[in-house]
This record gives sequence, structure tokens and C-alpha cells, in this order.
Amino acid sequence: MCAKHVHFIRHAESEHNARIAIAKDERLVRHDASLRDARLTALGQQQAKALQVEMAALRDIELVVVSPLTRTIQTAVAAFADHPAPRLIECLHREKQESYCDIGRAPGVLAGEFAGFGFDHLDDPWWFDGPLDGAPFPRETLEAFERRVARFADWLSARPEHCIAVVGHGTFLRRLTGAVYANAQRVEVRF
Repeated sequence: MCAKHVHFIRHAESEHNARIAIAKDERLVRHDASLRDARLTALGQQQAKALQVEMAALRDIELVVVSPLTRTIQTAVAAFADHPAPRLIECLHREKQESYCDIGRAPGVLAGEFAGFGFDHLDDPWWFDGPLDGAPFPRETLEAFERRVARFADWLSARPEHCIAVVGHGTFLRRLTGAVYANAQRVEVRF
């Protein structure tokens, strides 16, 4: 296994992020089913588009790995619009499921909206679908989440590419790299 140069990018601002920022009770936002698989806000679209010039200049990127949650796909579409690297949807680095916004949509539904990506390799459901623990949706345990972070690290290390961009989520990326990510922030790591 050789060292990789990885550009970790947190998705731009989502509807969930915007609502949490002004919420008096964060739990109400987390339990709002209308935020399932939250999309980018108008500001988030601008943030993702602002990454476009920066990403186009990083010509050494050989692969863009994208979580199947809509906000990451939308971020990748805008940020890598002018980049030739292939895109790969991978569900191992989806967000830790703690809110409705972290529950995905069926591969066929995603394929209908994002024709430039392949979703056929995903299970249905590809998100955490465990038992309920008092919340109105299944929440991923810390142990399951940590096992998944380790599996993604192994998966990423085993990839043949030397320079990879990963478009993902704040909690997941923080656990993987130790860095705290703002929306639409890129952190370079030797992995």
C-alpha cells in the first residue's frame, strides 16, 4: 500500500445545515422528515460552484469519490464541472445517520436525477437500516459508524489511484482525518 494524496471536501451548505444554524431545538430539525436526504441551499449551490476553479486547477486528481447523499452529489457536480477525473459513488463514507437528512434515496431514484453517475452497485437501502431506538428513524450506533470509517480507510488505501478527491460529510471526515470541516472546505491529507 502506497501513500495517497487525498483532497477531502465537505459538501456545501445543505437545507439541514441552514436550519440547524438557527434552530432553538436541534432535535426538531434532526427529526424533520421533510429534510430527508437534504439538498443544497442557494448559498450551498454558490459555495459548490465557487470550488469549481480550484478543483479544475488540481489536474493530478485521478478519481472523485462521492457519497450517495444528494448534497454531496450536488457539491461534486458543481465543484468538478470542469475536471476530467471520473466520478465514483461510494456509500461507505456517507454521514453517520443521526438525522433524517442522513437517510438516502433508492439507487434508481438517484440515477433518474443524476444521470452522470452510476448507482447500480449500491444496495437498496444503502444507508443504515437498523432497529429503531426511540427516534423516528434508525440511528447508526457509534460502534457501527467507527467500523464503517475503518472500512472506508482500508478501501481508500487499496485504491490504485495516487491522488483522489473525496466529497463527503463533516462528522465522517472529522472521524477519519481528525480535522473539523466547514461547508465546502477542502483539506489535503497524505493518506
